[in-house]
Amino acid sequence: MSAKQFWHKRRVLITGASGFIGSWLTLSLLERGAEVVILAKGNMKNPLLAAKMLKEVKAISRLDITDFSETREVFRRYKADTCFHLAGQPIVGIANESPFPTFEANIKGTWNILEAARQSKVKRLIIASADKVYGEQARLPYTEEMTLSAVHPYGASKICAELLSRTYLDTYGLPVAILRASNTYGGGDLNFSRIIPGAIKSVLNNRDPVIRGDGASLRDFIYIADIVHAYLTLAESLHKENVKGEVFNFSSGRPVSILGLVKMIIKISGRKGLKPLILGKASPRNEISRQYLSINKAARVLGWAPRYDLEAGLRWTINWYKNYI
Repeated sequence: MSAKQFWHKRRVLITGASGFIGSWLTLSLLERGAEVVILAKGNMKNPLLAAKMLKEVKAISRLDITDFSETREVFRRYKADTCFHLAGQPIVGIANESPFPTFEANIKGTWNILEAARQSKVKRLIIASADKVYGEQARLPYTEEMTLSAVHPYGASKICAELLSRTYLDTYGLPVAILRASNTYGGGDLNFSRIIPGAIKSVLNNRDPVIRGDGASLRDFIYIADIVHAYLTLAESLHKENVKGEVFNFSSGRPVSILGLVKMIIKISGRKGLKPLILGKASPRNEISRQYLSINKAARVLGWAPRYDLEAGLRWTINWYKNYI
């Protein structure tokens, strides 16, 4: 069965569908003929993506996932086959400043989704996690079996969400899998505090892009089309015993320094005369110097591999911002 046939007429709930990744995931599922129900707390964050989505979605439900009775009612009403749980508070800086609402959204929100999915007998549930759960590790790249060592609010909240997910699998047999993504980028990300959209915005306005740290930190980045492909591939494989209940890393598999990344953005943009402005002011207490993921498990078990290298992904991304912003 092809991917398009798999999703045709399949009822799918997406929490956090108003966000950057959720929007592109929604669009991809609509292209495959799925009946998509958007679950979002507020208005669509990106009107350019929303204009395409809202014409074709099955329904939109304004949902606060921290309200269990409301969450349970939405799951009962729509009787979904599949749920992608992407909703939550995704910004590390905000989590450090306001841990309580981050814990509410990322932990309580997840247990509400898990329980609602259990009661409504959802057949497949994908939980969004992140590379931040690893904290700082002595060995690179980070692999799925490593001890989770995050000590700051965002990473800790995602560890809790993962543990709850495992509980629902082992105790109730809920078909769930966890997706740990590296830094995702692409057109449509309007959070300009992130390094890639922030640098692109500066460059397109003929300003030197700012690097808050020293530029030496190593990170890996994954293009939005690749992470959407990862979500779909994982869900399509969830009936397999070696996938159900498992955790998978997804990234480009090719780390780059922040300085090298910004220089690449400047070069691709063609804006000569610009150079990175290195502030060197990032807090060392919150900054991990080297962090990138192994994707060997996803390749071996799921047959997944990224389709875009960093340069190709950045070209597509820069063109998106040129056209729409």
